[in-house]
Amino acid sequence: MGRMTDSDTPARALDPANPFAAPSVLPYGLPDYRAVRTEHYRPAVLAGMAQHRAEVEAIAARADAPTVENTLEALERAGAVLRRTLHAFFNQTSSDGTPDLEALQLELAPRLAEHEDAIDLDPRVFARVDALRAAHAEGRLALEPDTAWLLERTRTRLVRAGARLGAAEQVRLRELNTAISEHSTAFERTLQAASNAAAVLLTDEAETAGLPAGAKAAAAQAAAGRGHAGGWLLELILPSQQPALAWLEDRSVRERLWRATAGRGLNGEHDTRGHALALVALRAERAQLLGYEHHADYVAQDATAGSAAAVAEMLARVTPAAVANGHAEAAPLQEALERDVPGATLEPWDWAYYAERVGAERGSVTDAQTRPYLELDRVLHDGVLAAAHRLYGLSFTERTDLVGYHPDVRVFEVFDADGTGLGLFLGDWFTRETKRGGAWMNALVDQSRLLDERPVVVNNLNIPKPPPGEPALLTWDEVITMFHEFGHALHGLLSAVRWPSQSGTSVPRDFVEYPSQVNEMWAWEPDVLRSFAVHHATGEPMPAEWVDTLLAARQDGEGYATTTYLAAALLDQAWHRLTPDQVPTDVRDVERFEADALARAGLTVHAIPTRYRTSYFAHIFAGGYAAGYYSYIWSEVLDADTVEWFRENGGLRRENGDTFRARLLSRGGSQDPLASFRELRGRDASIDPLLVRRGLTGAAA
Repeated sequence: MGRMTDSDTPARALDPANPFAAPSVLPYGLPDYRAVRTEHYRPAVLAGMAQHRAEVEAIAARADAPTVENTLEALERAGAVLRRTLHAFFNQTSSDGTPDLEALQLELAPRLAEHEDAIDLDPRVFARVDALRAAHAEGRLALEPDTAWLLERTRTRLVRAGARLGAAEQVRLRELNTAISEHSTAFERTLQAASNAAAVLLTDEAETAGLPAGAKAAAAQAAAGRGHAGGWLLELILPSQQPALAWLEDRSVRERLWRATAGRGLNGEHDTRGHALALVALRAERAQLLGYEHHADYVAQDATAGSAAAVAEMLARVTPAAVANGHAEAAPLQEALERDVPGATLEPWDWAYYAERVGAERGSVTDAQTRPYLELDRVLHDGVLAAAHRLYGLSFTERTDLVGYHPDVRVFEVFDADGTGLGLFLGDWFTRETKRGGAWMNALVDQSRLLDERPVVVNNLNIPKPPPGEPALLTWDEVITMFHEFGHALHGLLSAVRWPSQSGTSVPRDFVEYPSQVNEMWAWEPDVLRSFAVHHATGEPMPAEWVDTLLAARQDGEGYATTTYLAAALLDQAWHRLTPDQVPTDVRDVERFEADALARAGLTVHAIPTRYRTSYFAHIFAGGYAAGYYSYIWSEVLDADTVEWFRENGGLRRENGDTFRARLLSRGGSQDPLASFRELRGRDASIDPLLVRRGLTGAAA
């Protein structure tokens, strides 16, 4: 950055009454949501940026030689006001993004991008970090391992941010980063509006035939909440496959729901395609400016994959077997459809419905059967939290005296095995108009010994909210999602690092899903499952034969699940392997590009769609997964191998949890993540357990 001007310098005076002006005095630094108002965010962000710039200017302008204390540590401490404000702000814009917050996010996005560039591109900052790195490399500076890793990662981050580019190139880079921030924010906001607008309203009760009672009641409440009393509103989750597609008996209603899902963001005022194409082009230009062939290689080279070629090799290795499994699974569904509708062709809106039908005929257990036994609170307390207690000795106390950013948010204090307070866990499980789709974990406070801060983490899901007094009943997929997201929460809660930037989930994108996927295994643990699978009304446990059937059928549907996921991962790679001159310029070309990319990859099962189409692929156009959606299956190699480690060592045992915590979860990003895995497993990961789990042993060769 250039020298700061007088107008930049005094950090804007922030009203002491602003809740972000000083650290929160609530337990663990939980933001004081009783006091926080939308109007507090803008002045706090602006003041926080000014303060951060002033702090970094003081570091950069030092005349003395760089040290860990006056450079690395000072950079880690800088920006406290901005950090605590943005943690709260971005969590709220995702979880409860009111129109005022949306407008503010659009306003602040480019300014925040410019702020980040001003720091990352300051040659004086880079010179100090580079000098420290040279001293360490030459043996003149001894460092603790976590500090050495911090130094290496800080220098790498600055290089990848453009610190070594020439002045003219940096000007263009700043323009690109600002535009990327603007389009990403606009994509997110436009997609949320598109999803809300695409929700399917049913007005004839006959159209709801097949919906379980709880799902029907939730749909009625959603309709009433949008001013359609007497109707039933099917709100859309982010992926292509909607839960109601498994239940709705009327094929035309299923088709209507499917087309509403797949058509999000394709036309009208909520068309997201222009933002998507702009992002692909901008990222492609930035990658080449920074010396990479394309954005996919820019991403992979700083992840555990190492190169886009390695990503492509793995995806190509598993795709043929997954597609073959998908075709095999489609055949009996096609036969069942033809018994109902002679001559009909199996379509994406038929798959889930006939998978349930065929499964029931074969003695499988359906979601309609299991939902009454999967009540949210029971799954939470006797499943998710109970498994964490048995593994790590954690205990949880709901704090009704503490409030979240929305009335639906519940706050739990987390205690370690010795009774000491570990942090806070916030659960926000229900869908609403102001919440973006999907499920995710956020941090409101990052654990750090340097700053003496303990973690505050949030899990968000999008479960339809039942009417007052009615139970929230889950599908099995929603149960798995609860365990998955709590795996992310554990990664944050059990972090035990010194440096803030290494806290919790601050690891490469293709490693971050690994601990969360491991945590899914406990949903399948027989005694855990039997503990939470209890009928919400009668208190009777799920029939033992159902539990056995559910466990035995774990691999059922893996052809569909793997193929729909791979389609999205390969679509992401296809967009981000383009050079700037290859990016389409007409939004009407988006659907053709999708079809061609999937055909080239051999994804040929007509009734299995991509998990996300371009127009609602929020992971890559509004999240951090651009060219990184492959991370789920890449991380699953580590996950499946770790599941084998747990089994080899006796499964759900406290000793195993303590080892997994000490060698992996607590480390955060304080060392090479693959070194953490090797320390746990004693070797590099094997792909074989993944191939067996997903029924892909045909890909082993």
